[in-house]
Amino acid sequence: MTDQSGVTLAALDSLGSMGGLFSTTVLYALACGTAVGGGLALLAVAVRGLPAKPAHEKQKANERVSELVRFAGQRGSVAAGAGIVVLLLTRWAVAGLATAVLVFFWDKLFGGASEEKAAMRRVEALASWTESLRDTIAGAVGLEQAIPASARAAAPVLRPHLDALVDRLRSRTPLPDALQQLADEIDDASADIIVAALILNARLRGPGLRQVLGALAKSAREEVDMRQRVMAQRASTRRSVQIVVAVSIAFVLGLSIFNRDFVEPYGTAVGQLVLACVCGLFALGFWWLRKLSTIETPERFLVRDEAAVQFVRPRTPAASASGPAQSLPHPSPEEGVRR
Repeated sequence: MTDQSGVTLAALDSLGSMGGLFSTTVLYALACGTAVGGGLALLAVAVRGLPAKPAHEKQKANERVSELVRFAGQRGSVAAGAGIVVLLLTRWAVAGLATAVLVFFWDKLFGGASEEKAAMRRVEALASWTESLRDTIAGAVGLEQAIPASARAAAPVLRPHLDALVDRLRSRTPLPDALQQLADEIDDASADIIVAALILNARLRGPGLRQVLGALAKSAREEVDMRQRVMAQRASTRRSVQIVVAVSIAFVLGLSIFNRDFVEPYGTAVGQLVLACVCGLFALGFWWLRKLSTIETPERFLVRDEAAVQFVRPRTPAASASGPAQSLPHPSPEEGVRR
């Protein structure tokens, strides 16, 4: 073991004195070339400009930015603290930076269970609402009357969207337009299929809506069952990945603290470069595992480029006292509100 460690240390120490790719001149040249290329790319983007985005994409981008700011404020401090602790223990800048990045994106890389559960609850709520709508229509009730009746028994996930839909119908909004706005608010491919069937029936007034809603509800139930089976199978894999990551980090920290001589070559500039490559390979593997554990869902097809009229339900005193209620975005003066 001593002979092997001595050979490894000698090999790593000799990298700094080697010419070619590991020489200091080449590394400085690569860094300068990267900086100049990035500056030229930013200059080209600034001169040409970016294509104009539709209104709904701008709104989604603003929401993502606000969520990122909140996420950075909450988790950024924890990530910075963990990175500083690792930097003080190991005295490796790359290790501290990699630890901070790992802590910051921990939920993005090794989480996903909460997002999958939320998606399953949404699909299950859609299936329940579709069944309720089908049963209400069975009593010889029109679609305009069946929607408010079925909204009262809807799941909490869909209740705000269905309440807004009822408000639109009461304000004399055409049923196809109100349903289109409902699909935009839910923002789910499964909801688009159900809403598309309702829009077609609202425009054509043809028979067979009950059978269509029954088939769609059955399909939504089958999708929920499939996601539950997949999620149960991936739970053990996700836990195994977390254990591997924790053991790897603990092993590296243990070597850097209790056997400093064994990892001393990593304290040099070339050693830090090698450590950055190793961390990059680990990050690539984590990203690949995360991509494999993500359920691919179809893209939405009921998408509009124009901004729709927004509706806001008045907040009750009870809702104001309990805290900020979940409501729709406020309309702009140009759009107005139909009453």
